[in-house]
Amino acid sequence: MPDRPNVQAELSAAIEIAREAGATLLSHWGRNVRAESKGEFDIVTVADRASEELVVSRLRQRFPAHAIVAEEGGGYRTASDYCWYVDPLDGTTNFAHGFPMFNVTLALEHEGELTAGVVFDPLHDELFHATRGGGAFLNGNAIRVSRTGDLGASLLATGFPSRKRHRNVNVHFFYELAMSTHGIRRAGSAALDLAYVACGRLDGFWEFGLSPWDMAAGVLLVREAGGRASDMNGGKVDLYGAHVLADNAAIHDALLETFREVFAGHVRFPLPEVTA
Repeated sequence: MPDRPNVQAELSAAIEIAREAGATLLSHWGRNVRAESKGEFDIVTVADRASEELVVSRLRQRFPAHAIVAEEGGGYRTASDYCWYVDPLDGTTNFAHGFPMFNVTLALEHEGELTAGVVFDPLHDELFHATRGGGAFLNGNAIRVSRTGDLGASLLATGFPSRKRHRNVNVHFFYELAMSTHGIRRAGSAALDLAYVACGRLDGFWEFGLSPWDMAAGVLLVREAGGRASDMNGGKVDLYGAHVLADNAAIHDALLETFREVFAGHVRFPLPEVTA
């Protein structure tokens, strides 16, 4: 069922703002932007801050009563039933190193339900958008998830945290799925990974420890493109939860079964011995 009538106005605003923020990122792209540490490994650039300042200010102008949760801390807390999740530069490490995989992402939640989402890749001029019940689109054209039904023939993506990697268990899942699929991609931008699942470039994506702004828009895109999203145990997606899985629906059960085995410590493919 299509969402509220005014969601189209909210979506249009999000698209306009994402494009403007994308232009801001491109104005810094390729200029050897200075990266600062915001933790043991996490970094932030002047581009992050400029983009977030623009996005938050535009949202506050358009929707002054709405709450905003933004990655760099420039959000706006209210008691509203509406909440925007903003990542002004998803793929900061890529951006800082000149690796061409980054985006701006915005998503709107109303009374606990995702209603609109935008992921904009300014470098390749690709804008993904979705509304609840209204479908998913890439540059205005409807998109659908892939039809791959065999896990062994699938191409997946995942990610690893910038910090505290030694505490992250994903390497176990990465290895098992790398051995039982066509391959795993790790490109450093969760929002784009999810958008690629939505348009069929990838068959599935999973990751541990994402933040709400990393996955909100992408989860909606996947659902509206005919895919499935859950946590890695098959439960409801929690934007503040420990992990997320999104795929084309056809391989969802097979992925959950693999995850169950790995969580239980069962290994299908023992690691090979290292020899000189």
